[in-house]
Amino acid sequence: MEEDFEFENPEERKISVDRYEEMLRNEDQYFFDSKAFEGIIDYYAEKNDPVKALQVTEFAISQHPFDITFLLKQAQLFSTIQQYQNALAALDKAELLEASEGDIFLIRGGILGSIGQFDEALDQLFKALPLLDNKDEVYFHVAMIFQAQMNYDKAIVYLKKALELNMDYQEALYELAYCYDVLDRQEESISFYKKYIDSDPYSYYAWYNLGNSYHKISKFEEALDAYDYAILIKEDFSSAYFNKGNALVNLDRYQEALDVYKQTFEYEQPSADTYCAIGECYEKLEQMEEARNYYKKAVKLDAELADAWFGIGVTLDFEERYFESLHFYKKALELEDTNPDYWFAIADARYKLQQIDQAEEAYKKVVALNPSDIDAWLDYSSILFEQSKMDEAINVMSDAITQNPEAAELYYRVVAYLFANGQYNEALNFLELGLATNPEKHYILFDYLPQLQGNQIITEIVKKYTKPKN
Repeated sequence: MEEDFEFENPEERKISVDRYEEMLRNEDQYFFDSKAFEGIIDYYAEKNDPVKALQVTEFAISQHPFDITFLLKQAQLFSTIQQYQNALAALDKAELLEASEGDIFLIRGGILGSIGQFDEALDQLFKALPLLDNKDEVYFHVAMIFQAQMNYDKAIVYLKKALELNMDYQEALYELAYCYDVLDRQEESISFYKKYIDSDPYSYYAWYNLGNSYHKISKFEEALDAYDYAILIKEDFSSAYFNKGNALVNLDRYQEALDVYKQTFEYEQPSADTYCAIGECYEKLEQMEEARNYYKKAVKLDAELADAWFGIGVTLDFEERYFESLHFYKKALELEDTNPDYWFAIADARYKLQQIDQAEEAYKKVVALNPSDIDAWLDYSSILFEQSKMDEAINVMSDAITQNPEAAELYYRVVAYLFANGQYNEALNFLELGLATNPEKHYILFDYLPQLQGNQIITEIVKKYTKPKN
């Protein structure tokens, strides 16, 4: 049975699909022209059914053996299901039919890159370059090969080439921002996006990436301006709203951040991350019940979101419900057992519950994971000091100073411990070190041990470092 049918639109494509499936049911052979076959293949591919799509390519190739379109589609589909050798074999057949077809080399380059044959992949892509009109796509693929090799400088070169040819290439803009981020070259990124915006001021994605670059170097006001431009151009750009909310949080403008986060719901389904961010804003505003409600919404959507479980614990801790808070801190820790913030919260909750030995172990974990956390060192040593474990407290402070020699508060704390332990000479040595590091923080010593304010030797040394200079 032979019928000619030309694919033109989605309705006609559906008719082609129905006829194709009827052919299979009847175990018959119908004829379809090339465009109809393309539509049927695309239908199954869009349905995420590459196996059925591949079956169609076999029929198409049998009916149109000299049309390399179907060999190219077959190669792409084999690649989708990671049958790379079959994909390469299909391309070899296509090359025998039409050796000057640039898409053969473009697709082959992508496949070789997927299997780690980077030099061969680049060779194929550069062969494709003079044969194709869409050179921007070739440059993008070249950039992705260099990115896979972690050669981000070269990737940037070719991403810029792609954008020079196609300023609307959003994927290239995204990957360029990623490369600058990996290289920590935010100033260069800012410079590039400013120039890009001069050429295309209505590129919402360029404004968005500019905002992200400002955000990464803590220029939050500038980031806000950039996000606002992105939103002005594309009102439903939910990612820009979300990142604008993050910038507002970093500026401690929590109520404004709340409003912005909630605006994302107008343009996309609520996500666990957004619920968690809203919960954090309510937490900062000390509206703990509201915060807890949003954290609970977050974990209902994503039970693996550790920060949301942790946030529930924080709200309970604020209400002095320490035993309950500990339960939720542990749930967060089960998901991220190397997060020092979670260990710190657990240590604090254990201490408040008078589970001193367990608090000590938790603090030990905190300073091992994050040795630059000054507060953790101080709290850890303080627990030891309270238990009259003087030598241990002093040793902890010694380790802390080794890790953080510029932190004056550590010197002042160890001075207090040494005085309390009767080690006066050592205490005075550390006092001098603390004053030399930061004399303005000497009040820390007296806050911890107020009785030392009456020690004449100490007050004379402090005066020497804090007296006004002429």
